[in-house]
Amino acid sequence: MRANRCVRVCARLILLVIVTVAALLAPPPPLFAADAPPADTDPPATVPAIGRAWPVGTRPRVLRGWEPPATVYGPGHRGVDLSAPAGTPVRAVARGRVAFAGRVAGRGVVSVDLTGTGDPPLRTTYEPVTATVAEGEEVEPGEVIGTVDAGGSHCTATCVHWGLRRGEVYMNPLSLLPPWLLHRGPSRLLPLA
Repeated sequence: MRANRCVRVCARLILLVIVTVAALLAPPPPLFAADAPPADTDPPATVPAIGRAWPVGTRPRVLRGWEPPATVYGPGHRGVDLSAPAGTPVRAVARGRVAFAGRVAGRGVVSVDLTGTGDPPLRTTYEPVTATVAEGEEVEPGEVIGTVDAGGSHCTATCVHWGLRRGEVYMNPLSLLPPWLLHRGPSRLLPLA
């Protein structure tokens, strides 16, 4: 009788260890809903995770995520708003060529066509930004392309709007970031024994 109880306890402990290890090794859940295109467009090709830096900071707070509209002209949010105080350096997330650096509707905008991402190439946009680069300039991942403007933001707090599109199809810019950069948490020391 005592042996049966011991077997049941051991079996439960082994099951608990297996479930715990499986949960720890599973990939983290996505930050936002699936990256679905608007209902009346062709599905976009997969976005390669070629990003090597966040546009601002090392892991900025996402104030508003990507919310694709149900139709081309429907309501939604065609980018991601990242918390950043005025004057914060804005960096290129991946290698590319500056397609535009100037003002649009009173806001500073920088657009970068990403190298090696097809035809038409993926294009990232950053606003409101005071550009420190010029149209046609080559940029590397992490290179400063401007600073966050104090005004012109559509956020309630100062932020940078980061967008991504291929041609006329908008995509989730967070999909450019590889898992190690997107979900990186604080460093942890583990025991040796």
